[in-house]
Amino acid sequence: MYNIKNKKATKVDAVTFAELKMAESDMEELLRNSIEMLCDDEESMLIVGRQVKNESLGRSDLTAVDNNGNIVLIEIKRDRKDIENRKEAFEFQAIRYAASYATIADTDDLVKKVYAPYIEKHKGEFELGELTSYELGLRKLNEFLKVNGAEASFNKKQKIILVASGYDDQTLSAVAWLNSNGVDMSCYKLTPYTINHELLITAEKLLPLANYDDYYVNLIERTPSRIKLTKDIKRRSLPKIDEMLQWGVVKEGDIIVAKGRDDEATLLNNGNVRVDGKEKSLLAWLKEVFGWSNIATYDFSVLKESGKTLYQIREEYMNKQTSESGEDT
Repeated sequence: MYNIKNKKATKVDAVTFAELKMAESDMEELLRNSIEMLCDDEESMLIVGRQVKNESLGRSDLTAVDNNGNIVLIEIKRDRKDIENRKEAFEFQAIRYAASYATIADTDDLVKKVYAPYIEKHKGEFELGELTSYELGLRKLNEFLKVNGAEASFNKKQKIILVASGYDDQTLSAVAWLNSNGVDMSCYKLTPYTINHELLITAEKLLPLANYDDYYVNLIERTPSRIKLTKDIKRRSLPKIDEMLQWGVVKEGDIIVAKGRDDEATLLNNGNVRVDGKEKSLLAWLKEVFGWSNIATYDFSVLKESGKTLYQIREEYMNKQTSESGEDT
């Protein structure tokens, strides 16, 4: 990372969480409140548990459900030293915890065992009204699955996300092998920096490895090489709202509606929205509307004028460019 000042770049060296006196529990709390660090605005995720005990008295750090209905286990270690000093391998510990979640029969089971206790522990973050923690949890989880079209696929698979500021070679090798054999496990590296007494953290996905098919070439103008656009576009690499504004498929002043809700916001020229006189990112606004930990922004933002989601508008534009590019070759 570099700090730019007076047209000069000064390298900023990373610090460690230990130097910052941040414990694993601090990292856990950070991710619990900002799970978008481990996903993006093409994904939705609902945090449903923290420090959940299994029958063997093990404790999983964070538990979530994603927009495909998968139960997601998130295991955190502060640094490489913490991983290497464990008697049990980091990845194997996570596999054991994930295996215990495979026994969850239905949403009612998950709410009783995991989500309701989590809501009860963090009551101040939820609007219970006359509902019990169990009733609210069941309502929120079922709504989350329904609007994401994931009711039928609930807990058909379990995903594992490992988080640390550094990894040993054995862990990365084991995770790469597990991925090649069908186990859905990711490794994220968090790196802290301090600039002007402010803490900055970068989140980098180390595994699974990306390949060339994961990248979308944005072809606005014809090029001599006549690059063809791949139709197998990966969601994580899709263009964002700022590029959609440049394309002209949306414009400043457009009204954006939260999918399935009456909530509206006005699109600004920087890609943010204005709601009740306040400027917010699309992600922040939709998280408030739906009350989820993270949300697939482009699937849940609807252009009021056309009734189409931003995802549909973007897809139509990109397909049109692909078609026109093919015709010119």
